[in-house]
Amino acid sequence: DAISYQPNAGSQGEYTGLLTIRAYHRSRGDLQRDVCLIPASAHGTNPASAAMAGLRVVVVACDHDGNIDVDDLRAKAQEHKEHLAALMVTYPSTHGVFEEAIVEICQIIHENGGQVYMDGANLNAQVGLCRPRDMGADVCHLNLHKTFAIPHGGGGPGMGPICVAGHLAPFLPGHPVVSGVGGEQSLGTVSAAPWGSPSILPISYAYIAMMGAEGLTQATKVAILNANYIAARLEPDYPVLYKGSRGRVAHECIIDTRPLKEYGVLVDDIAKRLMDYGFHAPTMSFPVPGTLMIEPTESEPKGELDRFCWAMLAIREEVRAVERGEITIEDSPLRHAPHTAEDVINDAWDRPYPREVAAYPDPGLRDNKFWPAVGRIDNVYGDRHLFCACPPVEAYA
Repeated sequence: DAISYQPNAGSQGEYTGLLTIRAYHRSRGDLQRDVCLIPASAHGTNPASAAMAGLRVVVVACDHDGNIDVDDLRAKAQEHKEHLAALMVTYPSTHGVFEEAIVEICQIIHENGGQVYMDGANLNAQVGLCRPRDMGADVCHLNLHKTFAIPHGGGGPGMGPICVAGHLAPFLPGHPVVSGVGGEQSLGTVSAAPWGSPSILPISYAYIAMMGAEGLTQATKVAILNANYIAARLEPDYPVLYKGSRGRVAHECIIDTRPLKEYGVLVDDIAKRLMDYGFHAPTMSFPVPGTLMIEPTESEPKGELDRFCWAMLAIREEVRAVERGEITIEDSPLRHAPHTAEDVINDAWDRPYPREVAAYPDPGLRDNKFWPAVGRIDNVYGDRHLFCACPPVEAYA
């Protein structure tokens, strides 16, 4: 029913949405409502936003199929009934499944006095097919970089608008200088500019205008189709961790590489080896440690999906060589990946596999090779030992 363009990112949209909910509760005299239910599958920004908004986080369990455990949700909603402020839910979930009980989930929250915040991170699996309001959501933010074509990363500018139901509209953020922004009982201001970063909006406007309703719906269908195509291609060699009741995934799939740890093969080895094939690895160890979350989106042609699947299957054969004892994991190209140009032209090559296997695992790479700039590093050591790469202060004298 209403929208605020003030948030400058999806994470700020989360924060603003929760502040809007808090302002709504306070207007009703429910000052004690400070509990936010968040599923265990949620993105890390969800609990962070809740904490910044002054809410207490209570985690809701997921079942073995990756869905929200409705019984656990109901029990916790009733337990915290007098203090329940909101539920943060992502649809489809970060586990890559459509929550089939989403309507019931929203009803449970409303029956216990709370509001439903829907994270719009995966909205590209909804556009043209369903609407958050029809499911029972009271607030939903839009990730323009994920769904409506603005640049992803690079320092911005970004925007994370929030859409709200009519009863929350009076509490949308206002502005101390520019009049007419926000609601009559505005929660305050969350960004210096009244409408966030509007200079980026022409990109989303042009994308929507050129695609039209039919094109946007088709893009959603293709995003879901692409994820299911990859899941079907890879599943004989990599188990798909979560599926819906009909055996399908949503817009992304999680493949489970944890069984390979028996042979010393880590998810890191697969992710690094993909770089030798010219691919940036999918999301690693989130939301489940030791897995890869693959989200092809609607943008990739079938040829590129097939190339990715071929690379993953070829890497699985390298893993099988370790399983059969033909080579140890420490000596395999998996553990030494990624291979830089300097690695393969070095006269001191002493690895038990050919340079060609290192550099050109796919023959097609000879015509179009992207060379990794840096070889294998110790990720954990780097995370635990931060250092500044900038010049010393003396250099500026």
